Formats: sequence, structure tokens, C-alpha cells
Amino acid sequence: QVQLVASGGGLVEPGGSLRLSCAASENSFSINFMGWYRQAPEKQRELVATITKNGNTNYAGSVKGRFTLSRNNAKNTVSLQMNSLKPEDTAVYYCNADLQDSSGRSFSRWGQGTQVTVAS
Repeated sequence: QVQLVASGGGLVEPGGSLRLSCAASENSFSINFMGWYRQAPEKQRELVATITKNGNTNYAGSVKGRFTLSRNNAKNTVSLQMNSLKPEDTAVYYCNADLQDSSGRSFSRWGQGTQVTVAS
């Protein structure tokens, strides 16, 4: 069945940048709504940012002005550009999407998560 594949995590120094991507594994499924979440060690999972089918975005206050969501519908991909990274951004990042098949039916999927570490 269709899956979400998250990628792009890694180790960066404070002030650096990373670009995360979340892609649907089958091009017959379109991404309607997507949310990016993160979970740091010993902390609760939190919502980072969301993007709608038509590209409207919302961001958590802690990342607003530093993170940017964008869509590439031709590639069934949503990307999270993360700039001015801080140590407190260190977490496993997960994508969650509402997908729509060719018949117009909708359902949700989680990506596997990708590790982001911000440290000197």
C-alpha cells in the first residue's frame, strides 16, 4: 500500500540548515493535508508545521520565521526547509499526511521519521 517516506535528517551545527522531505511512494495518490511533527528525547511529540492542499501553511511559534513548508505536487512531495537551527530543534521528525486516491477517497499515513541533531 502507499507509504510516506521521510528523508533529509542529519547532524548540523547551530545556525545551520537542513531540508527534510516527505514523499508519497505511489504517484496515483495525492497529498492533501500534511503535518510535520517532532519528538525530542524525554519530551512529548509536538506539531511543527502544516500545509493544506492549496499550499496554505501554519507554523508553531517556536519555528515561525525559521522553517518553511513547500509542495511539489508533480513529485508527490512536501519539503520542510529548516534554517537558523537551534539545539532545541534536535528531535526525530515525522510527517503525517491525508492522502487521496484516484477515486477521491481519503486516508492518513505516517512517515518513518528522520533524525535531526543540532550540536556543536
